[in-house]
Amino acid sequence: MSRSTDPGHFFQTEASLDEIARKSQKAHNNKGQPITLPSKILAVEPDPRDVRRVYVAESGGTVRRVVLETGDKKHVYRGPTAPVACLDVTPHRVFAGSWDKLIWSWDPETREVLKKYNGHSDFVKAVLYFMLGGCSKELLISGAADASIIVWDMSSGAKLHTLKGHTRGIQALALNPFEDDSLKDTAVIFSGGSEREIKQWQIDSHKATELNGSEPILEHETSVYKIRFAGEDVWTASADNTARRLVLEKGIWKTDTAFVHPDFVRDVLLDDSGRWAVTACRDEEVRVWDIATGKLHHTFSGHFEEVTGLALLGQKLVSISIDCTIRQWSLKPKDLQAAIAAAEEEAKGCGAKEEPIKPKPSALITEDEERELAELMEDSN
Repeated sequence: MSRSTDPGHFFQTEASLDEIARKSQKAHNNKGQPITLPSKILAVEPDPRDVRRVYVAESGGTVRRVVLETGDKKHVYRGPTAPVACLDVTPHRVFAGSWDKLIWSWDPETREVLKKYNGHSDFVKAVLYFMLGGCSKELLISGAADASIIVWDMSSGAKLHTLKGHTRGIQALALNPFEDDSLKDTAVIFSGGSEREIKQWQIDSHKATELNGSEPILEHETSVYKIRFAGEDVWTASADNTARRLVLEKGIWKTDTAFVHPDFVRDVLLDDSGRWAVTACRDEEVRVWDIATGKLHHTFSGHFEEVTGLALLGQKLVSISIDCTIRQWSLKPKDLQAAIAAAEEEAKGCGAKEEPIKPKPSALITEDEERELAELMEDSN
């Protein structure tokens, strides 16, 4: 039996060495037209001004605008001194939350730093821009590992409100776009994090409180990584190895469909047709699910590390990963069918047999957070 002479392998198990070899071999694939960046990619947002571009947050402490068709990645936004974990992009601002405890704002074209929002005592992991319709007031909301949510005046940078209620770090923020028109001067925000609870907050220009009469949504068993609204439903992704479709029944959000995965689910989104739900998983895969049946339709394989986020540009799906690549997949019916046929042929050639997805026990959240920190800090050494 051959043995490695690499000193870095001396204290690793055979299983871990096999895993390193597997990922090394998989890293050479060109599925999804990979665009490789210098560091791990932690968040992605479409460019609201150009459907050919996305913005990505990198563990190396930068935000980057990438042209998908050409792979151009020279448009870089600098300033943070630690990994950038989250993004929100408007036609006139790029916002990013960093592990340096700040929220940064840049001009999209000049890349000039416009403002830094300083108020959190730990890593910033979620950021969201919105406007109060009745008074046209621009607000920014951020969530951090310090378990707090801060509402900011976007223009002045002033801290308006601090929301307390979560017991662990915030991972996800989402604006409810379907509130009653009578509340046009009020926004309702959903928040989730390193606990099972999803909370609802009512925010206006004068105050911010937990939504009157609302109870925490307890449909997940542990951390909630993503919350998205689609149609009248809420879609969530969690460390309990599920993505879920939540529907409102008699004023209570309940699970309508649970999409079970073999590992943590980092992101979920719906295509424009409303037929497909797409998920990003820690097991390196991007999955397409039939919403009507709840069944797995196709798996896009190409990433060789955890998939951390998704974005949709028309019928083009974009996925990002801590393998430092951006990949692109087509959801056009003809292209999707061709991808399924190609995957079936590849499976036949490898003698592979598709196994049903079985969830494995969730790790403790503290272990997940320690793993995340260790992986990201590799890039800052």
